[in-house]
Amino acid sequence: MLSDKYSKLQAILRDMKTVVIAFSGGVDSTFLLKAAVDTIGRENVLAVTADSETYPFEELEEAKKLAILIGARHEIIETSELAIEGYSENTANRCYFCKKSLFEHLVPIMNEQHYQNMAFGLIADDLGEHRPGTRAAKEFNVRGPLQEADLFKSEIRELSQQMGLPTWDKPSFACLSSRIAYGEEITMEKLRKIDRSEQAIRSIGIRQVRVRTHGDIARIEVEAEEMATLMAHHQEITQELQALGYTFVTMDLTGYKSGSMNKILATTN
Repeated sequence: MLSDKYSKLQAILRDMKTVVIAFSGGVDSTFLLKAAVDTIGRENVLAVTADSETYPFEELEEAKKLAILIGARHEIIETSELAIEGYSENTANRCYFCKKSLFEHLVPIMNEQHYQNMAFGLIADDLGEHRPGTRAAKEFNVRGPLQEADLFKSEIRELSQQMGLPTWDKPSFACLSSRIAYGEEITMEKLRKIDRSEQAIRSIGIRQVRVRTHGDIARIEVEAEEMATLMAHHQEITQELQALGYTFVTMDLTGYKSGSMNKILATTN
């Protein structure tokens, strides 16, 4: 029963007593923050959002609004993934470097403000995927209460809707670096190009989009039901993305798939 899983989550949070939550404003971390505030109280929870080159400005603004809606204490810190040694090389362990840096920033906040734990939005779905960031979490003893409660994305969406959270049907979010093919250098120019490209596509009414970047090729992923909308605007989207620097603009007929770049790893291992 879903109510049993939520009760288990509450028990985990009560056991943690006080917690700093890595808060992106996505479906999972928003639900975790809401559950924590409701369960152990506002004074025992701190949401921390890392503002960096890979985090779109509009996501930062939404995170601020969500923290206010939930009534959570919220701090924003400045970080730079591109300054992390090994990150811009974009190896299969890229997410490890990112999460390691994030947790390194959270540790002094936790210690200085006397919180006992750190947590992030790891969920049950993540255990079967390529998630190097979980290794960093283990190194820093960062908990994943949603995963510990065996909560899956569909269940988190359902519970979020019951709680009245606007993120219950929010499209899945991942950092902009996840759009760049492994082995290709991550640069500020590429990140901005991807961000602006996805903004252009969302402006025509598409909710879920990834502009996967393979050199000068843009491989656009949208949900199957939104492909017709994309095709109806294909000329303007092509012009916009080519103006941003892509030579070829394509649509992936398999549609949106979280972590689709990991297919490259499967073919090279």
